[in-house]
Amino acid sequence: MSVSHATLVRDTPAHTVDAFHRGRFWLVQPKQAGHRAGMDAMMLAASVPSAFTGRLADFGAGAGAAGLAVLSRCPAAEVVLVERSPEMAGFAATTLAHPGNAHLGDRASVLAADVTLSGRARAGAGLADNSFDFVIMNPPFNAAEDRATPDALRKAAHVMEDGLFDHWIRSAAAVVRPRGGLALIARPEQLGAILDVMSGRFGDAEMLAVHPRPDAAAIRIVVRAILGARGKLSIRPPLMLHAQSGDGPTERTEMINNGLASLFGD
Repeated sequence: MSVSHATLVRDTPAHTVDAFHRGRFWLVQPKQAGHRAGMDAMMLAASVPSAFTGRLADFGAGAGAAGLAVLSRCPAAEVVLVERSPEMAGFAATTLAHPGNAHLGDRASVLAADVTLSGRARAGAGLADNSFDFVIMNPPFNAAEDRATPDALRKAAHVMEDGLFDHWIRSAAAVVRPRGGLALIARPEQLGAILDVMSGRFGDAEMLAVHPRPDAAAIRIVVRAILGARGKLSIRPPLMLHAQSGDGPTERTEMINNGLASLFGD
């Protein structure tokens, strides 16, 4: 179902209003509970080509950080923020109603829907087959033992359910048009499961590893692929969040974090 902006803005729970892309858009997100957006969302958004002009679905959108970051960098794109949690869908609607996002609002909408639905149930929830040109997703990819929390909203945003990649990627394959794109961010150890589900659906896959520093193991992977393509996996140059010495971000990290560059160089 679509979410009404007006009814949610009045009663927004404890929240912060945070600037992204150097103030080019703003996010209204939970102050203590739930998921707070950061670098993962910005890297995911940066996986979309800068010249993208189609209709994009942000699966598991939360308050809308990744989807709005796409709109901020791609001036002709349209985005649907798809979120299962009513509370987080409410934050996304409040984000779109923020005056600082007025220049983006006519290209964005919120859809409260469960992306793990299939067939008629998925279409009935508003996710029709072949209705998007690109899907991005930041699924809850932590194992339960990695992210124990009493906060139900945060747990729903962070802790992986059985078969999660299978359900989410199958839905992406259904709602994306032929030759449409998919991009997702996950942990390195999940690459095998992701590629298994993509097999026979998405091809020409590209994988980019994200490292804290040049001498540290990767902490994230971003995978991008095309529906119906047959090309093999290619591994792209990694992203180093920080230089070897010092705590400041690298220039490339700063560019990506602020919507001034794409992750895959396009």
